[in-house]
Amino acid sequence: MSSRWLRPEVYPLFAATGVAVGICAFSLIRNITGNPEVRCTKENRAAGILDNHAEGEKYKENFLRKYVRDKRPEIMPGLNNFFTDPTY
Repeated sequence: MSSRWLRPEVYPLFAATGVAVGICAFSLIRNITGNPEVRCTKENRAAGILDNHAEGEKYKENFLRKYVRDKRPEIMPGLNNFFTDPTY
């Protein structure tokens, strides 16, 4: 009975589902552990609204955002250069 579900045609579906679950888990863990607006303990929630702008900037300006900031918004730069550069 179990061999019926383990066909090779199903592997891409398992991979796509696994990637989606991984992205959701990453986002959830990142927001719970690093977001300054999320407070899990009762003592932190009782503090009310905090003016922690430095912590918010640190959360917002993460590594990926800093890395992508200086890059051009292209998916295939070689192909774009081929079609737009007149020297080819």
